[in-house]
Amino acid sequence: MKAKTRDDFLMSPTVDYCFKELLAYPEIRKGFVAAILNQDPEKIAETTLMPTILGKDTENGKYGILDVRIKMKSGTQMDLEMQVAPFKFWDNRVIFYLSKMYTDQIKEGQRYEDLKPCIHVSILNFNLFSKDQICFREIAFCDLTTKEKYTDLMEIYVLELKKLPLEQKNEPLVVKWMRFLSAERREDFEKMAEEDTYINEAYEVLQKLSADERKRLEYEARQKAILDYNSQMSSSFKNGEKRVNNLYEKLMNDGRMEELKKAISDESYREKLY
Repeated sequence: MKAKTRDDFLMSPTVDYCFKELLAYPEIRKGFVAAILNQDPEKIAETTLMPTILGKDTENGKYGILDVRIKMKSGTQMDLEMQVAPFKFWDNRVIFYLSKMYTDQIKEGQRYEDLKPCIHVSILNFNLFSKDQICFREIAFCDLTTKEKYTDLMEIYVLELKKLPLEQKNEPLVVKWMRFLSAERREDFEKMAEEDTYINEAYEVLQKLSADERKRLEYEARQKAILDYNSQMSSSFKNGEKRVNNLYEKLMNDGRMEELKKAISDESYREKLY
């Protein structure tokens, strides 16, 4: 097998460092946002990068740190998050960040009518919804009886890269972007670049980033940090699982069946028994 040379190297857009660098370019942002919203890119007009740290509501509150935060000419805000490894409470995190984006828009004395739509985009390299093979979905508030949409002020888009089907003719542009983001070989990047002007722009920028020695070092440092974190999380999970099993075995051996039942169903009670 031929070894990969330095000239063959291309960053992976699924590494958040590369993803953020790509979306720093206005034309790439415009093309990607238009594909997600299924709009003509020219209707997007312009997008502006915003601060990615969401403030705390109280002294003891929690900061929110976003990957890429965009404001469109209409005032609509969009948070785009690239997540490679499974995240246990991803849905909780999404709602937390989306809610903070929405409420941060107005201060005391301002009007509710000034609130603009806020959109969260999850780009996931793992399967969040395990019961189907839908790779792209839009989630919004709706009436469960009539299925009528309640509001467009808060919306969520989920792109699950692992669910991409075999390539078909006349695919939605957002699916072509998903193929580009998840590509691993140069020929796959090149193929998608031929499909759309904005994806081609992204590919050209990707090549420039990959050829920049300083950017490459920053990318590799971030990639290593992600791998180290995922390894630590995996180890912690295994250690935690062993700890739980040991507790259950001890309770069973001691004949403490009522406590065992409660420990299985109540995590806070289980913590008290350790």
